[in-house]
Amino acid sequence: MPEPTGVIHDIGYQRYTGSRLGRRHVFGALYLHGVRTAFGLGRSAKAKIFPWLVVGIVLMVAAAVTAIRSRIGETIMTYAQFADSMSWLVIFFTAVAAPELVSRDLRSGVLPLYFSRPLSTADYPLAKLLALVTALFLLLGAPQLLMFLGAAFTADGMGGVWDELLDLLPALLYAGLWAAVFASIGLLIASLTGKRAFAAGGIVAVFLMTAPVVATLMILPARAANQLAGIASPSSLVQGVGYWTMRDLLITEPDGFAPDLGPFGPVYALVAVALVAACVALLLVRYRKVAAR
Repeated sequence: MPEPTGVIHDIGYQRYTGSRLGRRHVFGALYLHGVRTAFGLGRSAKAKIFPWLVVGIVLMVAAAVTAIRSRIGETIMTYAQFADSMSWLVIFFTAVAAPELVSRDLRSGVLPLYFSRPLSTADYPLAKLLALVTALFLLLGAPQLLMFLGAAFTADGMGGVWDELLDLLPALLYAGLWAAVFASIGLLIASLTGKRAFAAGGIVAVFLMTAPVVATLMILPARAANQLAGIASPSSLVQGVGYWTMRDLLITEPDGFAPDLGPFGPVYALVAVALVAACVALLLVRYRKVAAR
């Protein structure tokens, strides 16, 4: 009988004996990586230009508002008004960040690798959505906090600081609403294509091309149509919720412009919640189909 000629070489492979992290840790890693990706962290210098340009603009506006207020002693922009005035930047930030979060993975075909881990098909889109919501909230909330700190140092005693805090807290919730609506719509659109340019263009188109619909409904003779016109656009929908819930924080001048919502303020809030829920549901359906391929 011939002698065996095979040789087993020990090349140093060892069995893994450490702790095995589960689904919760994978979700957390996806979320943290998504937040970093939205701001270009851990990526090339080119990828950092636009997000940090936007961050710089909003912080400069907040610093300028704070400096002018400390100089003249009057509020020129409330925290809630700041969120409204920066909404156009949020649109473009969403159009750049959302495709980076999901379109790249779709195009490179790495999703089967994600789903081969202890990760459900719902965990991936929810982690990405939460990351984008967090990034947009930080984009609006951090400058609001900067404005608050500037106002607190110039306030008249603790009573003045408390009044500022009471103005800040609802404005932070308002910023959260902006973030939730814009992120859910933007990520859903981005999940439909692996091409980032198409995804970005689609996001901008949805947000900007719905504005003429609102303008058209505003000129109709039916008053109810005028009062419900804001529902047709994500931006005016969020603003409608804001005017209904915190009118005094958005309109500080006696002759300031305020849309006529009539009795439909609660309708705006319900539509905003339903819109976010529908986008999340469609996002989950989308990734269920992707995972089934």
